Amino acid sequence: MDFSGVSILVAFFLLIYGDNYEVKSMRKYITWDDIKIQNDNYRDHKKLGQRLGSGNVDDNDGSTTYRVIVVDQNGRGDSLTVQGAVDMVPLNNSIRVKIYILPGFYREKVIVPASKPYISFIGDPNSPSATVISWNDKASNRYKDGTELGTYRTASVTIESDYFCASGITIENTVVAILGGYKMQAVALKIAGDKAVLYRVRILGTQDTLFDESGSHYLYQCYIQGSVDFIFGNSRSLYKECRLHSVADRYGAIAAHHRNSEQEDTGFSFVNCSVTGNEGAIYLGRAWGNYSRVVYSYCDIDNIIDPSGWSDWNQPWRQRTAMFGEYKCRGKGADRRNRVSWSKSLGFVEATPFLDKHFIDGEDWLRL
Repeated sequence: MDFSGVSILVAFFLLIYGDNYEVKSMRKYITWDDIKIQNDNYRDHKKLGQRLGSGNVDDNDGSTTYRVIVVDQNGRGDSLTVQGAVDMVPLNNSIRVKIYILPGFYREKVIVPASKPYISFIGDPNSPSATVISWNDKASNRYKDGTELGTYRTASVTIESDYFCASGITIENTVVAILGGYKMQAVALKIAGDKAVLYRVRILGTQDTLFDESGSHYLYQCYIQGSVDFIFGNSRSLYKECRLHSVADRYGAIAAHHRNSEQEDTGFSFVNCSVTGNEGAIYLGRAWGNYSRVVYSYCDIDNIIDPSGWSDWNQPWRQRTAMFGEYKCRGKGADRRNRVSWSKSLGFVEATPFLDKHFIDGEDWLRL
């Protein structure tokens, strides 16, 4: 390559990153700094937009570099839309990109592709309802060519990249599933990347609200609302101090895990969560996969649970292979006297692998 070619590459690099960029290797872990704006008042939106609208900002300890992109539907930031901000992130980026989304109602469908890791969606963690990303696709909706979307492509927000973070926002699918309706599945959030952290994120829908598809994920103090299988997928995820809220009128289920072999190290673990909702009786979980694995520990469960607790998805052989467990839960919904016989009341030794971040190998990628 001649000198002119090198000059062009350098110019392009500076255009993307700015002249303050410092080349450093990307951390292979997530910290609290990755889900917040440094040293700023979340409500001082104008100041934030002026100071951090573009360019790069160093952490206080100088250990890393990140970029901030401000989204404001009123035109005071770098992008009017969340997708527009995602599109500004270069392919295969290796620095943390914090997309700060100012309060507002963002009616759009957002996709973060696998080629754009290390992205954070940041709102105000003290007021997550102020920043809303909303869409309304359902499985029976059709493309222009007449084919149906299907469940997997209905998500209002789809995350395919690794090391994704979100805090202080609401993600919703506004479809209201009708009992007996045709293909009413309507995903609000789909997470298919590895190593994701969600903190104080509200995820709202009815049927199939959160598609926790694959990877290892940590959800802390989140609010997840739905009716039927409103947390589903085959990830290995730890839900800690979350509120799981049912809007089911007659029947429904919280978790539907899709582990299909004993060799798969996946499952949903709910620790110190609260289970609340309408009076409709719901299951704690259903065996979507032959080796489905779901555990509730130290959870406060309202009187909205079907006494049997768990469902084999009308596949009786799954009773022998599914792992559904409860450990030291409380509340009227935690009464195990009429639980299905093939579910487990765990002892401390059995429950221990599910109780903390070790369940998701958090010692390798979390610094929280």
